[in-house]
Amino acid sequence: MSDDIAIRVRNLSKRFYLAPDRRGSLKERAVRGKSREADEFWALRDVSFDVRAGSFFGIVGHNGSGKSTALKIIAGIYRPTSGVVEVNGQLRALLELGAGFHPELTGRENIMLNASILGMSQRDIRGSMDEIIDFAGIGRFIDSPVKVYSSGMAVRLGFAVAVKMNPEILIVDEVIAVGDEAFQRRCHDYMFDLRKRGTTIVLVTHSMAAIESMCDEAVWLDHGLVRAHGPGPEVVREYVDTVNQAEAQGRPDAGDVTGAVGRPTRIGSGEIECTGFEILGPDGARDQSFLVTGAPGTLRVHYEAHEALPAFHVGLVLNHESGIVVAHPTTVESGSLATGVGKGYVDFVIPRLLLNPGSYWVSTTLAETGHYFDHIDRGFTLKVRGGGAVMPGLMILPGEWVQGSDQRPPVAER
Repeated sequence: MSDDIAIRVRNLSKRFYLAPDRRGSLKERAVRGKSREADEFWALRDVSFDVRAGSFFGIVGHNGSGKSTALKIIAGIYRPTSGVVEVNGQLRALLELGAGFHPELTGRENIMLNASILGMSQRDIRGSMDEIIDFAGIGRFIDSPVKVYSSGMAVRLGFAVAVKMNPEILIVDEVIAVGDEAFQRRCHDYMFDLRKRGTTIVLVTHSMAAIESMCDEAVWLDHGLVRAHGPGPEVVREYVDTVNQAEAQGRPDAGDVTGAVGRPTRIGSGEIECTGFEILGPDGARDQSFLVTGAPGTLRVHYEAHEALPAFHVGLVLNHESGIVVAHPTTVESGSLATGVGKGYVDFVIPRLLLNPGSYWVSTTLAETGHYFDHIDRGFTLKVRGGGAVMPGLMILPGEWVQGSDQRPPVAER
């Protein structure tokens, strides 16, 4: 294997046997018969990829797709059923952190024990003790038995021990998602420092933003098979598009007023009533279950007028699931509408959705100035899914970056 390849995976397969209930005693066999044959389950089938030295490599896929199994084979925890894994360099694995802690020992004592198991000398452990404790951020609990720790505190302590090993190759399984915001930032900063030092990092995570923003390459596993392999953003886009399509195809009918918060509050005089709320896709496709951040879409309000109205307005209120009002589009600025008796609809066309992924309650209003014909408070739900990397916040802020300079021109020598 050449020096520019840190990990080479070729035709990797892993088979497990799903053992049924065992009937070991003579009585059980007489009553229930012989045990059934164990079923085969292939967690991985003929998986191949290379991880370049010094790169950040991501593995994505649904739960049960084989991601963690692949990492455990690379780490030497599992033996493959077939295929070959070659590792070029010292490898450390951050898998199931804290699982080896002794519950009766204190955090400090467990640091000594785990660091020794990982190969650190007693001198190096003592020299790194304060740094490890500070990184874990568990304060005065460091001298308390681990059995009183929360699961998150134990994982943070395990991560803090493992990151002191300065490996050539690091494989990480979701552990950067533990802890509070401050601890996650420390984890990401540490990953960035490792990358600058030339460490090869293999990351399994459900955070598509992390894969797209950090990974040079990625592989998508689906039921143990490779579905895509290439640059991180391209693999994420293909994976997310497939997930979105699957959700859209499995959407139940949602045309009536069911309410996002139980029975919705409804007020108004009733001359015209909202009869449904519909989501249309970028190409006008009906019966969509969600919109995608950054893509076009349409919100359609269906109504039925019981008498002719020369003027009325339509409005929407979008509440984030946290309760915050994020948008309140109305027809007031574009002008009033008119209708005869009968059914109709009004579309709110969105050229590019700026809302970040989440669930939003939708309230609908049919009104004249100062008077409600029909108002349904949070009667419908709008789901927004990511189309790639997702930045923090509720929405994308449109704008343009322009660079300037306050530097003074050099003074000419006389």
